[in-house]
Amino acid sequence: MNAQELRDKTPDQLREQLATLKKESFNLRFQQATGQLENTARMRKVKRDTARVLTILNQQTDPGE
Repeated sequence: MNAQELRDKTPDQLREQLATLKKESFNLRFQQATGQLENTARMRKVKRDTARVLTILNQQTDPGE
């Protein structure tokens, strides 16, 4: 997921995406703790995607622009 795709979404869609990423992050952390996680790079990708969504959401809702 790149930043341009996120900028095309509405704030509500971004919030839904954020909730999905947070759930996935929780599940990945749980898998890691139990030793079931095979693709550790997925955790990094989810973390970065979450930060990207938050950044775009803050840019869209920032009244100072």
